[in-house]
Amino acid sequence: MPTPRAAAPRAWRRQAERLLKDTFRLTRLREAQKGVIERVMTQQSTLAIMPTGAGKSLCYQLPALLLPGRTVIVSPLISLMKDQCDKLRKRRIAAFELHSALNAADTAEAEAAIADGTARLVFTTPERLADPDFRALLQHHVVSLLVVDEAHCVSQWGHDFRPAFLEIASGWRMMGRPTLLALTATATPDVAEDIVAQLKVPGVEVLNAGAWRPNLHFSVEQFTGEDARHQRLLALVAATEGPGIVYTSTVKAVDAVYEALKSAGVSVARYHGRLGSRERHEQQDLFMNRKARVMVATNAFGLGIDKRDTRFVVHYQMPGGLDAYYQEAGRAGRDGRSARCILLYGHRDKSVQQFLMAGRYPGDEEVGQAWDALLSEPPPRTLAELQERSGMPRNKLQVTLKLLRDVGAVSQNRKQELKVRLDRLDPSHIAEMVGAYREKTERDREMLERMVFYARTGYCRWKVLLEHFEEEPPFEQGCQQCDNCLRNQAHAEAEQARQHQGEAGTSTPASKIAIHESPRSAFRPGDVVRVPRYGDGEVVTADAHSVRITFPDGRTRSFVADYVEAVVA
Repeated sequence: MPTPRAAAPRAWRRQAERLLKDTFRLTRLREAQKGVIERVMTQQSTLAIMPTGAGKSLCYQLPALLLPGRTVIVSPLISLMKDQCDKLRKRRIAAFELHSALNAADTAEAEAAIADGTARLVFTTPERLADPDFRALLQHHVVSLLVVDEAHCVSQWGHDFRPAFLEIASGWRMMGRPTLLALTATATPDVAEDIVAQLKVPGVEVLNAGAWRPNLHFSVEQFTGEDARHQRLLALVAATEGPGIVYTSTVKAVDAVYEALKSAGVSVARYHGRLGSRERHEQQDLFMNRKARVMVATNAFGLGIDKRDTRFVVHYQMPGGLDAYYQEAGRAGRDGRSARCILLYGHRDKSVQQFLMAGRYPGDEEVGQAWDALLSEPPPRTLAELQERSGMPRNKLQVTLKLLRDVGAVSQNRKQELKVRLDRLDPSHIAEMVGAYREKTERDREMLERMVFYARTGYCRWKVLLEHFEEEPPFEQGCQQCDNCLRNQAHAEAEQARQHQGEAGTSTPASKIAIHESPRSAFRPGDVVRVPRYGDGEVVTADAHSVRITFPDGRTRSFVADYVEAVVA
């Protein structure tokens, strides 16, 4: 399939200005949007990392109306697709969604629009993109742009890894290798590198718009008992005006918090994966239409949700890593006004996350289990048959199959039927790839340790977040937008006042002033220490809970003190 030529530079820029004003009712593009759109229109495949609220959707919607062919958007959530399609149709743009939740009539309408070429934007799931019939349908007309929304789902390092996204590379080739635009709000350099590797699209460059959002205030409160955390949440919600989201790590916690807020007279909705599709949509609408002030949810809620006036995001339980935390907390304050991001950290939260991540990746036993099922008679022809015979969870089976496909031991034809290649089964290759998954497990543990560090540190929380994404803070001392910075400032002012009063011959009782002192550390600046996976480094600063270390590559990272080992000379 030929790739369409881009419009002449001056022509598309003039047309873009008219579309921006007349269709999208906007006067100008943000600098990051300009950079991404420029790359798309000059056929440069791009991974764009842009913070929540930065206008990622316009980066493909505007080019979709400028390019000669159609644009295909692969999205992880049906609710996200519906929201985008509804908004585009209100602007009289031919946008269609195609996924398993559509009824027969809507499916037929979408397929007809894709077949006859009237669909300018086609939203679909990664699972549908892998379907041979859908791929054949797309080949009726040229695809100019393939968009991967929430691209962190592509990465097995990412906090929302979804195995079906691994099929995007073959879908891109089937479409005739169009320009690719991958979008996400959060990705460390390691995650970004893995996204590019998994997409297998030559020449993809990373454009990072930065994570700093000065309107967000971050704070953490620690609890040893559930009753105290429960009561504090009720007080926070009562004292904070405007709409807000409360995130929990488990469905059980969602239901408990929902009932507690409801009993306290709060207008509240809930959202998690065990609710039926209809109920999820109803609950989402209650929150989006201001009939419910607070949404209590697992991380299943929020991708692509444009609730710009959200004034607070409370994490009732600690998530598994800073990527997930920043993505979820960043749903506050998308209108640019001040908003609060609060973590209620319980000392048992780490154990909950360790349980959730256990067994996420396949090991030798799972590979053997899948291989035995593949060799059974008669041979399983589809993924569903293979899952039934192996007894493995679908997600883990998909990851295992990818491993076997990568070493050439399993292939799939156009009908997605499985074929075993006994001659390509090399135990050493499989052992090597299983070892890579073990490394990913270690990476998950490290991500959790960084999250614990954030929860327990006395350092600037914005600085910890920006260091995690390997970005330089736009401030020298502190952000003055987190609890630690404001507390330290208050303590410094109180100390100055005490000294001034002392010079004036007066004194202030010690009970009136609480001077913040960092607890003593087992490490001192200049000490050589070792961190699993990173190797040796030199301590920059440390207290009893956390250590900042500079490594030979010049990068400075922060760790929980328990994760750091002293190097004996």
